[in-house]
Amino acid sequence: MITIPASPFPLILFIMCEMNSSGKAGHRDWKERFAIVLVRPENPENVGLVARSMKNTGFEELRLVQAEGIDPKSRKTAVHARDILERARLYPNLDAAVGDLHLVFAATSKRRKNFPVISLKEAVEEMLRYSPAMRIGLLFGNERTGLTTKELRSSNYRFMIPQAGKQPSYNLAAAALLTLFHIFSHEGVKEVEAREKPLPRKAQEECIRLILDKLEKRKFLHETNRRHMTDM
Repeated sequence: MITIPASPFPLILFIMCEMNSSGKAGHRDWKERFAIVLVRPENPENVGLVARSMKNTGFEELRLVQAEGIDPKSRKTAVHARDILERARLYPNLDAAVGDLHLVFAATSKRRKNFPVISLKEAVEEMLRYSPAMRIGLLFGNERTGLTTKELRSSNYRFMIPQAGKQPSYNLAAAALLTLFHIFSHEGVKEVEAREKPLPRKAQEECIRLILDKLEKRKFLHETNRRHMTDM
């Protein structure tokens, strides 16, 4: 999904400075619903920059999937945000990382077959349609390969960040910063519509699995087709 340019740091630092100079103070309670989930991150500097972006925009919860731990290089780029790294949770797989979340929004750099994709703006509008009590995950994939098809199936929504056509994708840290800043800029906006709180992601998958079992038992669904469509 994301390629690493020679030096994404100037752009990232510029946006961070712009946010700091605006003097906007965030209400932390509104953003406590969010968990930022990095799947198979390879570049430790990116992990640190994501933590710094979270601190700049008022987000607190970082989750790392299939990461061995916090590399010292991450601490160097996590300026004033090392506390976020220290609190970061490590998960052996994506299912465990999103199991307690009600909704998961996954970032992708390209449209995928069988996966509706919305814009970042539309994704944030969807988030605002739910109560702040709802737990929402923001999912970002590996720097080189992005999120796999199976990993995308762990999300409720897939979104793309607008970009010029010549550059196929954003650096991981830049993609996370742009997403967090866009949510941050909507702080204080009232929910557009009161929607019912969905089941946590783990319970959603259990319901889907139960339905698939029933369909397969009644011969409406073949085992091969089931695996092809759902990986369940």
